[in-house]
Amino acid sequence: MGQKVLVFGDIGIDDTMAIIYGYFNDDIDIVGIVADYGNVTKEKAVANVQYVKSLLESEKTEQVAIIGGAELSMTGEPLQSFPEIHGEYGLGPIIPPEEYLNGDVLENFFEVVKLIYDNDDLIIVNIGRLTSLATLFLLYPQLMQKIKAYYMMGGAFWVPGNITAVSEANFYGDPVAAKIVLSMADNVSIIPLNVTEHAIVTPEMINYIDEVQELNLVKPIFDYYYSFYKKRNPSLKGAPLHDVLTLMAPFYDNLLTYTELPVQIIQSLSGIDRGQSIADIRPFVELENGLDEPGKKYRIAFQLHYEEYFINFMTNMTGQRFG
Repeated sequence: MGQKVLVFGDIGIDDTMAIIYGYFNDDIDIVGIVADYGNVTKEKAVANVQYVKSLLESEKTEQVAIIGGAELSMTGEPLQSFPEIHGEYGLGPIIPPEEYLNGDVLENFFEVVKLIYDNDDLIIVNIGRLTSLATLFLLYPQLMQKIKAYYMMGGAFWVPGNITAVSEANFYGDPVAAKIVLSMADNVSIIPLNVTEHAIVTPEMINYIDEVQELNLVKPIFDYYYSFYKKRNPSLKGAPLHDVLTLMAPFYDNLLTYTELPVQIIQSLSGIDRGQSIADIRPFVELENGLDEPGKKYRIAFQLHYEEYFINFMTNMTGQRFG
């Protein structure tokens, strides 16, 4: 039995790839998945993850709780989803069967509280917007101190954003929630675009996985995902799996190099700087404004060791030893 993990995600293609990776990795025991709005609507995210769970059906997935998360951000704005990147249901060209599309809405969010109570040394990995996680901090601040560590995919530090020139999608989608989580959570590691953009998987890697693996899901969803990235940047040899790297991070410290710094999240709800993540590298300044605690620092990943990432990903996804 591996380390217990509670995943919060907006269940697009890279979220789904992370769930599949966690299924094949004996070091990881996913006890629950909170399906949020983001890449798709909450309802479609729930249908997606329920369908994927059915495809992975085994003793390992039997006890995985599926929990419906947030439908909208804390800003109250209408949802902007991204079917051109992730497909209508977050599975590229694949549409889940009707039994999942017409299933329960899953307004069962508070079941996550029991999950946290029942599992000691739990790690939370947030690979989507931070709305649901922020809600838990507002309602159960003492309970959230029970969590062993938090890993979140979000932010862009001195590199281009993927929504605006300076802002990454998860922080941009709900900057209010991002600020709440960073102000209230302890033992936080941020896995930003600085490293996830380099977590490239190539079509050749996926084709080999498809040859040796019985699960006929990885190739069609990756090909859809890669086609978007290829159109946007024809020079790319593969597509980045942001969320897979974030799920790897708690277990393999050799994959990333970190620096501890204070962070601010810009709260503007319009303009290019909405959701911008700013790390303060000045050695003599403590943050005193906003919700952030003076001097509070976060572990931020700044360098990916790609060879270790490649070996880890291919070894776990194929069941064969690479490297």
